[in-house]
Amino acid sequence: MKTTINLCIAVLLMSPSETQKLDYPKAKVSYSDFEELVKEVKSHREERLLSLSQFMDKCNEDNVIILDTRSKEMFDKKHIEGALHLNFSDFSVSNLAKIIPNKKTTILIYCNNNFNGDEIHFMSKTVRLPPSEEEKKKTRSLALNVPTYINLYGYGYENIYELDELISFFDQSIKYEGTSLNQ
Repeated sequence: MKTTINLCIAVLLMSPSETQKLDYPKAKVSYSDFEELVKEVKSHREERLLSLSQFMDKCNEDNVIILDTRSKEMFDKKHIEGALHLNFSDFSVSNLAKIIPNKKTTILIYCNNNFNGDEIHFMSKTVRLPPSEEEKKKTRSLALNVPTYINLYGYGYENIYELDELISFFDQSIKYEGTSLNQ
């Protein structure tokens, strides 16, 4: 017991520089790899942006899934009928393989910024940039579609299509499901 107390006191009395001498390897993060992937994905994505009618037509084809990568809470409350869920932060080789085992599967994606008129379930990611008067007029669209597309492609899923229109919540061509509709 006395030895344990002495050890604790010795650690507490060490200077910060002595306790910070641990040498850790670099994190498993490469911004340059990400930049290269973004360059590769850019032209691929440009050819796979769909209007609502094209998106809905693709839903009726074989070997197609609709993937919703928003939070589980928002997905459970409301999502496009038939969509599968995988939170973006849970993307991994094994998690993706569980819901999309065949990399040739057609994957349709959408996010909050595709819907207008339901800020509760599809919150916009658009932000205003405040510093100057000129910049106050600008907005920056931050959407889950783009990182979802990039990451799916990076994981080897190349048959991805993205909804490219802003859809009114009141458009009857889209059917929704979720707990908020059952109330």
